Amino acid sequence: MSTVTAGVKCSISTSRPSFASSLRFRRVSFPLLSPRSALCFSGLSETMDCGGGGPCVFPLHRCKTIHLVRHGQGIHNVEGDKNYDAYMKSEYFDAHITPLGWQEVDNLRKHVHDSGIMKKIDLVIVSPLLRTLQTAVGVFGGEGYTDRTDVLPLMVENAGNSNRAAISSLNCPPIVAFELCRERMGVHPCDKRRSISEYQSLFPAIDFSLIDSNEDTWWKTDVRETKEEIACRGLKFMNWLGTRKEKEIAIVTHRAFLFHTLGAFGNYSHHLEKKELSKPFANCELRSVVIVDRVTG
Repeated sequence: MSTVTAGVKCSISTSRPSFASSLRFRRVSFPLLSPRSALCFSGLSETMDCGGGGPCVFPLHRCKTIHLVRHGQGIHNVEGDKNYDAYMKSEYFDAHITPLGWQEVDNLRKHVHDSGIMKKIDLVIVSPLLRTLQTAVGVFGGEGYTDRTDVLPLMVENAGNSNRAAISSLNCPPIVAFELCRERMGVHPCDKRRSISEYQSLFPAIDFSLIDSNEDTWWKTDVRETKEEIACRGLKFMNWLGTRKEKEIAIVTHRAFLFHTLGAFGNYSHHLEKKELSKPFANCELRSVVIVDRVTG
């Protein structure tokens, strides 16, 4: 099936219909979170039935709530946000998050618990890079880990130079790593991942079974993924989400991936909604959206 959205043509292998999404305003008080936005889009068409800024009504069983999270501040962000060339430095290979990044993670963890979001999440999908893995387990993982033979920790002590205690996998949703939601790939060492076997030793209870290759075969030394390619990959990822049985899913990923994915969709109900969604994510920012499985044809 070929899906055309906002001028981006992608070849998507799925037997399910493409997804349309509808985002609704929901104000929250946590300073790093954005409100829900009002948006309708279709993977097959740039025309929608609910234009003009009016409400859209969809059957609840066709809807999924998706919580989009950018990782906490990484060591590459500190210098890279001031000087883009710094992202070329080899010492930022698969960058881990900073002490400030861990504070951001702790703040977001408190919010998802206080707001009740944590109790609703059925699944966490995470990009297989160190900074996103650390963020995912820090925000959505269990409490402090105590040694026991019947339960693996989500994260071992001091994983990725974190200076953090081990994190338990008890009383938390399953966390699954998936390549499609990685950061823009190629050239920048910070966006190259380690081997899966190394990650498994650091994050024993994360599920890496959806990743085909132990080594990073996607990242290229001299070829940077184009904006069109990352948008296409994002659309494939959104369609893959539609095949999941879970109804409330958290996604822990990256700024460029989120920016180009959300920007790739078709006509929005209102230009303010497009502006809101297209705004780059801050570190450890969460935005909640609803995707709707629309019957087409």
